[in-house]
Amino acid sequence: MRRLAAVGRSFGRGSPRFQGIRFRLGVSMALALLPIFILSIIQTQDHFRAQAEERRQDLALAVGRSAAETKSRLDSAQVLLRAMSPDVDDPDCRTRMAALVDRLEGYEGLYRLTPDGRMVCDSSSPAPPVADPAAADPLSMETPAISGRSSAGEAWFQRLRQGDELVVMRAPPSVSDGRPSLIVAIRAERPMGGFDGAMAAVIPLQTLQPDIDDPSLPEDSQAALTDAAGQLLVATDPDTFRLSGDQALSGWVARANEGASVFQGKDAHGERRYYAGSVLAGGDIYALLSAPAPGLLSWARLNPIGTLLLPLGAWLTAFAAVMLLSERIFIRWLDYLERIAAIYAKGRFSVRPLQATNAPSEIRTMARTLDEMAEAIVARDRSLTESLMEKDALMREIHHRVKNNLQIISSLLSMQQRALTDAPAKAALGDTRQRISALALIYRTLYQSEDIRHADAREFLTELVGQLVASEASRGPVVVSRIDADSLVVDPDKLAPLALWLVEAVTNAQKHAFAGRGGRLDVRFRVNGDTSVLEVEDDGPGASAAGAQSGVGRTLMGAFAKQLRGEFELVAAPSGGAIARMTFATPEALTPVDPTDQPVRPFGTVARPSR
Repeated sequence: MRRLAAVGRSFGRGSPRFQGIRFRLGVSMALALLPIFILSIIQTQDHFRAQAEERRQDLALAVGRSAAETKSRLDSAQVLLRAMSPDVDDPDCRTRMAALVDRLEGYEGLYRLTPDGRMVCDSSSPAPPVADPAAADPLSMETPAISGRSSAGEAWFQRLRQGDELVVMRAPPSVSDGRPSLIVAIRAERPMGGFDGAMAAVIPLQTLQPDIDDPSLPEDSQAALTDAAGQLLVATDPDTFRLSGDQALSGWVARANEGASVFQGKDAHGERRYYAGSVLAGGDIYALLSAPAPGLLSWARLNPIGTLLLPLGAWLTAFAAVMLLSERIFIRWLDYLERIAAIYAKGRFSVRPLQATNAPSEIRTMARTLDEMAEAIVARDRSLTESLMEKDALMREIHHRVKNNLQIISSLLSMQQRALTDAPAKAALGDTRQRISALALIYRTLYQSEDIRHADAREFLTELVGQLVASEASRGPVVVSRIDADSLVVDPDKLAPLALWLVEAVTNAQKHAFAGRGGRLDVRFRVNGDTSVLEVEDDGPGASAAGAQSGVGRTLMGAFAKQLRGEFELVAAPSGGAIARMTFATPEALTPVDPTDQPVRPFGTVARPSR
C-alpha cells in the first residue's frame, strides 16, 4: 500500500502537462461523453447479434429451399417415369430412354424392370439391329451396372413389390457404379392391378447439392449431402464438414427429420462455423449448408462505418467541439490572466488586464481582483518608498551633523594644538585630531553616497590616505602615495576600526619613516576569500626603527585588529623600509541597493581595479 501511495504521489508530482486544467477538462469531457460511446457500442453489439441470428435463419431458409427444389426435382422425375411407361416389347424403348437422358439435365439413367427384378430396358446406347427382334434375348440389353444380376432383392424393389407407389432412396452401388446417386422408382401395374415391375431413374447426388452461389448466403458458404448416419456423400469442401474434437454430424439428423436443424461447431481447421441441415428425400439423404460464424470483432467488419466509425466519429466530434468551446470561452482567458500575473510577479504593476472586459463575468471578476491587487501593491510600494526616502533624508542629515560636530571638535583641537608649546603634547593632539578626522570622513562618505548604510572600502581607503598625506604636505618634504585596493562593500561598524588602524599605520610611517626626508607610501588592500589583508609599506630606515617605537599608536593598532577578529604585525619590507600588516576575517560582503551602482563581487571573490 505504501508503494502504491508513493506511486500516486509521484504521478501527482509528474509532468505539469498532466496537471493543467486543459488535461483535466479533457479527461472530464471524455468521461462525460463516454457513456454515449458505450451505448453506441452496446447497440452495435445488439445489431451484430441480430445479424448473426439472420445468418442462422438464412442458412435454415437456404436448406429449406434446397429441400423444396429437390422435392420438385423428384416430383418431375415421378411425372416423367409415369409418362413414359414403355412396353417391355417396344423395340424403341432403349432409344427413347437414351434420348431423354441426353436432353434432360441431372439424370444418370432411366430403367424398366420386370416383376422379377430383371432390367429389360435402359437409357444406355441402343444395341445393334438384329434380324428377328422377337428372338433377341432381353438380358443382352442389360446395363453394365447390373449385368448378370437381378434387383429383386434390393430394398427399394421390395418396397414397390409390397405396394408402395413411389420409392426415393439412395441408389445401391450396383446401380450407380459406386458414385453417390439417388434412385427414384415407381410401381408399374397391369390393367387388373397386378404388380408389373418398376420404372426407375438414377439422379447423381452432385446435382442435388444446395446452390452456394445463392446471394442470400454469407461469403465462404459450403454445401454437402450426407446419409442418415451423418457420413459425407458429396461436399464442396470436405474439410468444412469434418468437425474437430468429439463433435460428429450424426446428432443433427434426428432433428432434421422434423425440420431444418441449425447448430454450431468447428471445422477441421478450427474455424467456428454455423451448420444447417434438412432431409431431402426418403429419410436417407440430407442436405447440409455451412457458413463462418461471426467472431467478436466481425460486427466491425460487417458494417465498419455504421457500427464503429460513426459512433467513434460522433464521440470525437463532440469531444473536439467541447474542447474548442472551452478553449475559446474559458482556457484562453485563464492564459491571459496567467500572463498578467507573471508580469506582476516581475514587479511591473503598470500593466492592466484591459482585454478581460470582453471575457465572461467570472473572468472579469478575476481580472478586476488582479487589477485591485496591483493598485494596492503600487500604493503600498509608493508609501514604503516615501517612508524610505524620508528615513534616508533623516539619516543623511544625522550623518551630516555628526560629521560637522566632529569637524568642530577637530578644529578646536587644532586651535589648542597651536596654543601649546610642549612638543609631545602638540603631537598627541595632532594624532587625536587625525583620528577624529577619519571618523568624520566615514560619516561624510555615508551621507554623500547613494546608499547611506554602506560604503565601498576601496573608495574610502583611497580618500582617507589622500587626506592623511595632504594634511602633512605643508610641513615637510613630499610624500608620494600609491593605493592598490580591492572593492568590498561593508557597513560602518567594520569600516571604523579599519579606518582608525590605517590612520595609526600612516601616522607611524610619517613620524618614523618620512621625518625630514619624504618618501613613498604604498597602501594595499587584498580580499583573499575568508581573510583580508591591509598593508602600509614605507621606504624608511626599516622595521627596526619603526618597531622601536612602542606607544599609544601601536597599542591602538593591535586593539583595532582584534575588533576585526584579526592580528597586527610589523615586518621588514624586501626592498627596505617597513610593512605594517593587519590580517583579519573578511566582513560579509553586501550588495548595494541601487543596481546601477558599480557591482560588488560576493564574498570570496576579488575585483581588482585597473591601474
